[in-house]
Amino acid sequence: MRQQQLSVTYQAHLVLAIVASLLILGLGRPVWGSDLPEIKQKGVLRHLGVPYANFVTGSGDGMDVDLMKLFAQDLGVSYQYVQTSWGNVVGDLTGKKVRPKGEEVEFVGEVPIKGDMVASGMTILAWREQVVDFSTSVFPTQVWLIARADSSLKPIKSSDRLDRDIGRVKALLRGRPVLGKLDTCLDPGLYGLEKVGAKVICFEGTLNELAPAIIKGEAELTLLDVPDALIALEKWPGEIKVIGPISPRQEMGCAFAKTSPQLREAFNRFFHRIKQDGTYLALVRKYYPSAPHHFPKFFEGFKRK
Repeated sequence: MRQQQLSVTYQAHLVLAIVASLLILGLGRPVWGSDLPEIKQKGVLRHLGVPYANFVTGSGDGMDVDLMKLFAQDLGVSYQYVQTSWGNVVGDLTGKKVRPKGEEVEFVGEVPIKGDMVASGMTILAWREQVVDFSTSVFPTQVWLIARADSSLKPIKSSDRLDRDIGRVKALLRGRPVLGKLDTCLDPGLYGLEKVGAKVICFEGTLNELAPAIIKGEAELTLLDVPDALIALEKWPGEIKVIGPISPRQEMGCAFAKTSPQLREAFNRFFHRIKQDGTYLALVRKYYPSAPHHFPKFFEGFKRK
């Protein structure tokens, strides 16, 4: 009996040792993040990115990739890119898996943390602000209605009232199918499209595949945000057209876990410096050369090199 008890005790200790070893090796599921002191101690900044437009091209560059490399250099640490998806990005940053419900969120579980901050053309939305902290605004955006070139819909003539223009665009949607992407800034539920009679189609592909989908005939219309629309218009000239705005003007920012206030503050200081010395506007002109033309007020005060 005594020998049997010792055997059970030994097995229990062995299990605990294995679990501890897994945690030490990083194979467990931690639910805490890294703030600035831990990042400097580890010597690496883990950049969570989703291949999307020219923010993260998927080929090792992009405006946000370049921006994060400069930030890592400013911190005196190495840079590491960690690819994620729009469905997983919040969990990969915070360790909390969430399900958006309008402007609120439901927490549905815990997942491993994989990165320290998100920079991927992420629009600042009310539900996202419930679970992450955003940096100062780094890029302007808006959601547009995009049509295939042969669509019978014609672009609206812009007026001096954005709310009126949005209403005119939405009025065109009654009975028409339009593509959108759930849990992103292109979620049709954020803009009340079903309420105006649109036939909403929840797209299963990536955001980068929305413009090609309507060109191929999967639908007549899609939602696109401005950065992606600008890239699509350049990539497929004459294949698509902008009908008009669906949303008010929005802004994008880098996202941080709410447990990383020092990292967020460090980024905001860094971003202010590169706005003032012309570095950031040079990045914008490299990847989105027409953006300052479309959003002149946003880029007022950004120094040019």
